[in-house]
Amino acid sequence: MASTFPVLFMLVVTAALMTVAALFTPKGPQQVTIRTSLMLALAACHLMWMVTYMAQLHPLVCEYLVAYSE
Repeated sequence: MASTFPVLFMLVVTAALMTVAALFTPKGPQQVTIRTSLMLALAACHLMWMVTYMAQLHPLVCEYLVAYSE
C-alpha cells in the first residue's frame, strides 16, 4: 500500500506557497487579480500533480498474466 506522505506533504507545500503569494503580493490596483491568478495557478499545478500521482498508483488498465496450458 502506498504512503499518503507525498500527498499530504505536497498539500502542505502548496498551501504554504498560496499563503506566501497572498501575503507578499505587492500593493496596487491589480493586487486582487495578481493574488487570485497566483493562487489559481498553484492550485491547478497541485491538482495536475495529484491526478498524475494517483493515476500511477491506481491505473485504470491493469496488466494481467494469462496462463497457457499446452
